[in-house]
Amino acid sequence: MPLNRRFWHRDTGTGIRLGWLCLTLTTLMALTTLTAHAGHPCKPAKPPTAQALGRSMALAQRTAQALETEHQRYGTQVVLLGRAGQDLTAYGLHYSHLGWAYRTPAGPWRVVHKLNQCGSAVGQLYRQGLGEFFLDDLWRYEAVWAVPTPAVQQQLWPLLQDKRRVTLLQHRPYSLVSYVWGQRYQQSNQWAIETLAAAMVPDGIRNRDQAQAWLQFQGYRPGTLQISAWRRLGARAASAHIAFDDHPQRQRLTGRIETVTADSVLAWLPRAQLASAPVTLSEGDPP
Repeated sequence: MPLNRRFWHRDTGTGIRLGWLCLTLTTLMALTTLTAHAGHPCKPAKPPTAQALGRSMALAQRTAQALETEHQRYGTQVVLLGRAGQDLTAYGLHYSHLGWAYRTPAGPWRVVHKLNQCGSAVGQLYRQGLGEFFLDDLWRYEAVWAVPTPAVQQQLWPLLQDKRRVTLLQHRPYSLVSYVWGQRYQQSNQWAIETLAAAMVPDGIRNRDQAQAWLQFQGYRPGTLQISAWRRLGARAASAHIAFDDHPQRQRLTGRIETVTADSVLAWLPRAQLASAPVTLSEGDPP
């Protein structure tokens, strides 16, 4: 049974409840062995170690506790949640992936985010518990989140629970480095901020072009990756989920790849007065 399913078919159900892990490490190991990690190329099945699973679940539980404390103190219902799933230090980046976490009416926190399955060129949306969100072969056991302003949360919270509205700007063709202002592909972090735009202007944003215009108006600036022509050629040949043909030719010639990075989003939200400064939590930190 795969851990990840398209959320509008079935909601995955391994969220963290305070003080209790929903699945034992043994069960999680058996489940994960059968599943290629979404968002990563398919590799031969390699069972995760009990230590790795334990660290991921500890991080998920501490994150759940911290978010619940945030809710009890300030009424927080939505955060932009990130993880360090890949080593991107060569590009000067700290975090790799973002999703929208929200508190359900029943209590547990859930995450809606976009992933490509097994390195394919197709992306899907998933609704998962915090345990699943952090069970993705993490590079660094650290969580980061930004708390949107109450007005932004008020717009996002109902959208994230609406199976129709949350898919409005979902675009299946996927590239890990899709051009920030392009519409040929869409990567995970790009979906997250375009969906934010749709939430903020529900009657005025119906397509990705309109969402991107709103993001530009709000001062969003993408991350710029320096990737040489040879490196781009090798990446494109080896990976179906990496494409550069949507980037302007002038930028490709100079190796400047502008895409939506987690770090750039986390820096932009407080600058645009849409959210507070990011909060980080490592596996061993107190919540």
